[in-house]
Amino acid sequence: MTHFLHQAAALHQAGTPFATATVVRAERPTSAKAGARAIITADGRLEGWVGGSCAQPTVIREALAALKDGQPRLLRLCPPEHLGRAPQSGVVEVALTCISGGALEVYIEPHLPRPLLVAIGHLPVVEALATLGAGLNYTVAVVGLDATRERFPLATHVLDRLDFAQLPRSPETYVVVASHGNYDEDALEWALTTDAAYVALVASPKRGQAVRQYLAESGVPADRLSRLKCPAGLDLGANSPEEIALSVLAEIVQWRHRPPAQAAPAQAAGPATPTEAIDPVCGMTVEIATARYTYAYAGQTYYFCAPGCKRSFSKKPEKYLTPA
Repeated sequence: MTHFLHQAAALHQAGTPFATATVVRAERPTSAKAGARAIITADGRLEGWVGGSCAQPTVIREALAALKDGQPRLLRLCPPEHLGRAPQSGVVEVALTCISGGALEVYIEPHLPRPLLVAIGHLPVVEALATLGAGLNYTVAVVGLDATRERFPLATHVLDRLDFAQLPRSPETYVVVASHGNYDEDALEWALTTDAAYVALVASPKRGQAVRQYLAESGVPADRLSRLKCPAGLDLGANSPEEIALSVLAEIVQWRHRPPAQAAPAQAAGPATPTEAIDPVCGMTVEIATARYTYAYAGQTYYFCAPGCKRSFSKKPEKYLTPA
């Protein structure tokens, strides 16, 4: 338990997204007992114990889904004949024949770092951004030549020099440059080299066009420059620094949660390559890229959750390929 807590604290401190999985109920026979815990990182690595070869891939898959949508879930792993016995809202049921008659209930909780708002400048718009951003539970970093802790008491990080290497890192970063001509170009040259989800400049369209031209002549690649949003913020008719900051943060919220239909249309492509397969013996979903047990038969590759399923299939494939 101590190692589990230390690892979770270290990941949280580093701003690394992860999910925890806790066995909250077990019906014998199962290898995991109530209280067993594991940590799953975004690369699909599981450290800890929540069950054997049948349970773990399912737990990992649901943990990765939780990291993607940010929602916890209760996972019930049980034999097919037990499905639906106690249906409950929010419970994900998965049929696993290789649990040998037992059942597991696993609570999966995502732990995502707070989004990072980098506000570059030292004037009232940045002060308002820092105040409103902190109120929205963002980690706020302010960078400005005249920035002080007294002026930005709610910011997590305050840098009084353009030393961008000192900024914290986050997988979800939003950069707003509002230095009003003081060091817009320097800040944007840095911001556009990052993988920030959002890079915006608080400026008029005319000023924005001049900055774009300067950056292009300075060698900023066109694909990077196209990421610059100017003017920053939604068109709310904002005038005061507080209203401008509100319009910018409203646009960031929209950017974070916009529905897929508003995303840029994907280019036409051929049929998608499947990433998962069904174990023909037990019916479990197996991730193809990480599958350890495979068997080629009649020109097709089959994937298995455990060596027992592979062995059963290899002895008599026709038994498992005949439609019920």
